[in-house]
Amino acid sequence: MNRQIAQLAVFTLVLLAALIVGTTYWQTWAAAGLADRQDNAIMRVAQFTIKRGEIRSGDGTLLATNTAKRVEGHTLYFRRYPQGALFAHLIGYSTQSRSRAGLERSENSFLTGADANLTSLYNTTINQLKGVTVKGNDLRLTVRAGAQRLAMGALAGKCGAAVALDPRTGKLLVIASQPSYDPNLVEKNFNLILRAPRACTPGSPLLNRATDGLFSPGSIFKVVTASAALNTGRFTIDSTFNDPGYCIEYGKRVHNSLDQNGPEIFGSVNFTQALQHSINAVFCDIGKAIGAGSILDYSKRYGFYARPPLETPSNERAPSGLYDHHKLFFPRHPETAVDPGRLAFGQERMLTTPLQMAMVAATVANGGREMRPYAVDRVTDPGGTTISTTHPEEIAKPISRKTAQDLTSMMEAVVTGGTGTAAQIPGIRVAGKTGTAETGGTKNTTWFIAFAPAEAPRVAVAVVLENQTGFGGTTAAPIAKTILQALLSRR
Repeated sequence: MNRQIAQLAVFTLVLLAALIVGTTYWQTWAAAGLADRQDNAIMRVAQFTIKRGEIRSGDGTLLATNTAKRVEGHTLYFRRYPQGALFAHLIGYSTQSRSRAGLERSENSFLTGADANLTSLYNTTINQLKGVTVKGNDLRLTVRAGAQRLAMGALAGKCGAAVALDPRTGKLLVIASQPSYDPNLVEKNFNLILRAPRACTPGSPLLNRATDGLFSPGSIFKVVTASAALNTGRFTIDSTFNDPGYCIEYGKRVHNSLDQNGPEIFGSVNFTQALQHSINAVFCDIGKAIGAGSILDYSKRYGFYARPPLETPSNERAPSGLYDHHKLFFPRHPETAVDPGRLAFGQERMLTTPLQMAMVAATVANGGREMRPYAVDRVTDPGGTTISTTHPEEIAKPISRKTAQDLTSMMEAVVTGGTGTAAQIPGIRVAGKTGTAETGGTKNTTWFIAFAPAEAPRVAVAVVLENQTGFGGTTAAPIAKTILQALLSRR
């Protein structure tokens, strides 16, 4: 009798082990492959029997939850997004007909309890054995809903984006992209998204301009050029230049822009004044002196030519760099393949994302140390126990602390008496840089990057606007100021 009991116990343990192994395989290693198969009808239905975890902002605002529906005797859970378009590009969507996007896609294993974490595996297995609803894990993000609302409001009616980071940790605080869309419409009213009026053509409401939009940087790229010039020791902030209003590049004059907040010809200036008034002619000469190769090398140090690290899907993040015929390229012989003068002040074929430029500003703010940006602060199981926490991580040190300090003082001058005075905040020292990129015709792409307080930075921001008739200092800088004030005031 005891032998039969023992055999039964062994048989039961074998079955339980097989169930755990099978569950582990299908819920973890094989889950991603199955989910990516758009023709797998069983999987598309089965995923809605799982009660996906909720997603909340850093200040507790509910961003994604579920609605339960009875379908043919089964309880299915469908996604609902209480904040509508507010965080649409970051959160994305999870639907029957159009699959998933954003964090709903990249964090799907956590949200469905199918990740490799032992707590998730245990909870999922027990629920399956009990025959009760499998519950996913909840995500608590780093973003701030209040500041996000202000950023989206400031961008409303425009085409553009804004990104704000905590330079000390890499925490993503704001990620706004306009035009946006309501993810609640994706499943059954997708045409309403496509037909909504836009401020630009193409409107591309599903495009996350903050991470996947590529724009000519214009003069904000001078921060990268100045990094190379200072860090290599070729120039100091006191180096002097003569500005006749133009530089000679390949036998032709390259003139100053019209947004220097001063005369078109500055005469004798130092390096700080050259950045303060965004003097193209001076940076053109600096570019020729240090070479295109050096500038591109420092851009790579900042993270150009690689997809910026963030938890969103890789196909929703574009690498910054030189583009030729819509393809990223790094020239073998930059000294002959790239115009160093125009590259130095952010023209040529250089394209960048707002996220990348926010990372540049954050690196200068953080004393030359670049932190990995992240949006998921922690993951908790259905009972509220934390099973995963994101810790700050330094990913590069493109410039020295001395160079970062010099750049900070130069960027402060931009705001106190240069092209970025519209970003001034009473009682707070702001360091910034304007950018205006000519895109043909009468329209410009305008930028502003900044961080504050300059002496102990807590927020770094990048703002870009498409199809503008003004300059970065008058169009983008006020929006950056709004975001900085919102994030600094809550502290």
